[in-house]
Amino acid sequence: MARATHLLALDQGTSSSRSIVFDREGRVVASAQRELTQHYPRPGWVEHDPMEIWATQRDTAREALARAGLAAADVAAIGITNQRETTLLWDRRSGEPVHPAIVWQDRRTEPICAALRDGGHAEAIRARTGLVVDPYFSGTKLQWLLDHVPGARARAEAGDLAFGTVDSWLLWRLTGGDDPATRAQAAHATDVSNASRTMLFDVHRNDWDEDLLALLRVPRAVLPAVHPSSGVVGHSAAAVLGAAVPVGGIAGDQQAALFGQACFRAGLAKNTYGTGCFLLMHTGDQFRPSANGLVSTAAAQLDAGPAGRAYALEGSVFIAGAVVQWLRDGLQAIRASADVQPLAESVQDAGGVMLVPAFTGLGAPYWQPEARGAIVGLTRGTTMAHIARAALESIAFQSAALLQAMGRDAEAAGAAPVSELRVDGGASVNDLLMQIQADLLGVPVVRPQVVETTALGAASLAGLAVGLTAGLDELAAQWRIDRRFEPRWPRERAAEAMARWEHAVRQTVAR
Repeated sequence: MARATHLLALDQGTSSSRSIVFDREGRVVASAQRELTQHYPRPGWVEHDPMEIWATQRDTAREALARAGLAAADVAAIGITNQRETTLLWDRRSGEPVHPAIVWQDRRTEPICAALRDGGHAEAIRARTGLVVDPYFSGTKLQWLLDHVPGARARAEAGDLAFGTVDSWLLWRLTGGDDPATRAQAAHATDVSNASRTMLFDVHRNDWDEDLLALLRVPRAVLPAVHPSSGVVGHSAAAVLGAAVPVGGIAGDQQAALFGQACFRAGLAKNTYGTGCFLLMHTGDQFRPSANGLVSTAAAQLDAGPAGRAYALEGSVFIAGAVVQWLRDGLQAIRASADVQPLAESVQDAGGVMLVPAFTGLGAPYWQPEARGAIVGLTRGTTMAHIARAALESIAFQSAALLQAMGRDAEAAGAAPVSELRVDGGASVNDLLMQIQADLLGVPVVRPQVVETTALGAASLAGLAVGLTAGLDELAAQWRIDRRFEPRWPRERAAEAMARWEHAVRQTVAR
């Protein structure tokens, strides 16, 4: 029997579920994608249907394999990557979720976070987890579920409920939880990168923190086992794809993208342009706290021991590509997302307009959950083209603010600043946006040939686990450049533009 030489990545994102088949050289063979319904039951609340998450992911996996002309037996391993922080709680016996998934964008737990900050717990949480106290992270979402779903806390303490981020939910159902006959063998697990986003995990010890569990009143019985990001944690149930396949890689989407961009050493950085925008810089095996509004997080880790530790500084923009969706669906200014580039290019600049898309508050480096979106600088001559260009520029401005914060942290640590930014995600194909980004940053912006680096990272982690890939050097050699955007603006012009942006941001948070 010929050895399986393909990898299947399950890429479950905020707005869609995708599955991509890669060959052993990291080239895309086939893919499939389905949109995911967004639910907004109240202002500031965002939910997904857990069963829709699973169904769309399972169906795209089957479809991608069919398009590739492959059977499950041809797949050496499966890698899972996922929207992080989104929180699910389900019944271990029935397999049914007890509540809709609370999405990472959801802000309902701000009162819990405010109480933690007012109680003086923020610094202790930051020291152990690397995170700021914010509704973004999973811990307070889980606390809310345990407090608000009738009977949930007692059932969780009895071990009848299971908590997980999306990776854990997919893994559980993939490995048998989808079928009552195989449910007992389903794996309830996560990896270090996803665990590090819960605000319950000590990133220094790579373990759940008992003090934080007590603080948020989370019973340990509800938590998944934590594994390295690369390593076989289970096998798919034969009924799901047609044969048992090792699940060899798990990583949160941004850590997976960092890995897929071959950012394996300190100082390398990537930015993913998706629904949100996420800039990560690898800091090696050193946990480096930020003094400039960033979070410190676990990167994808290959080994559970100290030698396998890997960390990153991260800045998260809550609304990036979603601002283009708003132009399309909210303002109905464009028919398709791809129309934004020609509309924005129809004017030379934004005409003094600044759009701050703080629709769900502002993330790093500002951390202003109460901020709301604003358009400033409007004149009688403003057109929809100016607003479209300002919308694109808002993505670049927010990312530039993150890289500036990273530069200040690197300088304080005596480390070299980022010399280039590797980019990926759906909006990275927008050449105008990438050029604006390079102009603002003053460093080259590099787009790889495979921009689906989130899925590639998950597949690569799985390939390492089963020996399909020899090591990091081989993966680095497979990373190939599509286009390099060199900065064109004088630094004075970029500084003036950033000053105007910061002025606009201050207007969204003014009381």
